[in-house]
Amino acid sequence: MPEATDLSLDAVYTHDASLATDFGLIIMRPGKPNRVSEGARHRSFADLNGISTLAEITAPGSSEAGDMVWLDRKTLLIGHGYRTNAAGIAQMRSALAPKGMTVLSAPLPYGPGPSACLHLMSLISLLDEETALVDLPWLAVETVELLKARGFKFIEIDYSERDTLACNVLALGNKRLLGLEQNQKTNARLRRSGFDVRTFPGSELCINGSGGPTCLTRPLLRS
Repeated sequence: MPEATDLSLDAVYTHDASLATDFGLIIMRPGKPNRVSEGARHRSFADLNGISTLAEITAPGSSEAGDMVWLDRKTLLIGHGYRTNAAGIAQMRSALAPKGMTVLSAPLPYGPGPSACLHLMSLISLLDEETALVDLPWLAVETVELLKARGFKFIEIDYSERDTLACNVLALGNKRLLGLEQNQKTNARLRRSGFDVRTFPGSELCINGSGGPTCLTRPLLRS
């Protein structure tokens, strides 16, 4: 994406300002004030590159794609917290329901408070269609029960690595994962579970800004 004076350093976490669906991008309206302009920049990028858009979240709604996890091709789980509010979730539901898609809401904990970056994807990363890496004590009971009812198996992070974004792992398909080299204990658990974990040093780009490997990507096509 081209430079823009209204973008902050947070724009490097490109996952949050748009969401890819089978029907085009949904442009987000981030809940962090200095990130609101990112949605318009993602829309311009999409328009310039012939990428269709399905909808755009507007005030009073707020939404960040870091709060959104596809449970299957037709079910989107959205975390309700400080970055994504009830109005934003309602707009997502209105955009996707006509397409036969279901939007479910997952309550997020207060955690470190509104100034921190706590997304649903801070607490869960789907590794494949049936396995989730989770920060279990921080997930709401109803979210845990929902995932278990859908047949997901859990791998828990090592809780000593919570602050180094152990739960933020990017699934690359075919049992391949991309994580941070700092999270050696969690990475070892994943490898014992049969996953091929590749790593990179994330102290500056990821840990300092609270955005891991998933946050640094914005897939444009679902397959």
